[in-house]
This record gives sequence, C-alpha cells and structure tokens, in this order.
Amino acid sequence: MDTLSYKTVSANKATVTKGWVVIDATDQVLGRLSSRVALILRGKHKANYTPHVDCGDNVIILNATKVRLTGKKLTDKVYVRHTGYPGGQRFRSPKEQFEIKPLAVVEHAIKGMLPKNRLGAELFRNLFVYEGSEHPHQAQQPKEIKLTEI
Repeated sequence: MDTLSYKTVSANKATVTKGWVVIDATDQVLGRLSSRVALILRGKHKANYTPHVDCGDNVIILNATKVRLTGKKLTDKVYVRHTGYPGGQRFRSPKEQFEIKPLAVVEHAIKGMLPKNRLGAELFRNLFVYEGSEHPHQAQQPKEIKLTEI
C-alpha cells in the first residue's frame, strides 16, 4: 500500500487562495449573520481549511445598519466597556450604539466569534462593513452570496 497518498495536506500562506464575498445584511438576524461571516472569514467552508492559517475569504457586508435583533435585545442587551479609570465602567444598549456608531454592533458580534489571538486579529482585518449598498471594492470582483448557500 502506498502510504504517500494518505498524507494530510496543510495549507500555508503561499498555497491559500483567498476570494472576495459580498453579503447583504438587510433584515438578517445579527447572530446568524455573524456566525456565518465568522465561518467564511475563518475559511471553514473550504476543503483545505487549516486551523493556524488565514485561509478564509475577504468579506464585505452591506447595509449593516438594517440588521435585525430578535426579542427585546435592542433595549435589554448591554455592551460594557471600561475607560481605564476607577469607576470608569460604561454601559450602552444596541439602540444607543446604532445612533452613535452604527457599524460597531455588527463588527463587535463578528469579532466575538473569531479566535482571541493574533490570528483572530488578522482575520478581523479581512472584514469590511458599510452602512449603505455601495462599496469601494469593485476592482476585486467580489461574488455576492446568500447566507443560506453556505
């Protein structure tokens, strides 16, 4: 039996083929959108997925402000941050966050589903989120996909 045919092939930076993907977030549930986008950024939908390599695609999210939160999450969910000073804990609901920084809600949800290390930071740089339906990445010829196709 030829044992060479059973070798596991690991992808590396030189062998990975990265594509560009456009996703329309209009009326999409935030958590479902975020988990699917994190899967694409990670590259888990590809056959040559390697856990320690950035083998995912670049993702463009359009109409990020039209994303949907189910239940009472729009008012009851709380984003917590700290200024670094004593007593500096600050709280904000998604409704307030949409008014101040509308794209941060989608970015925060996706970033929380990526690894918490240098690879996760590198993967997060492959995400581009926009309020409207226009984006400056036409030269990369991104393909539009529906979340149900993944």
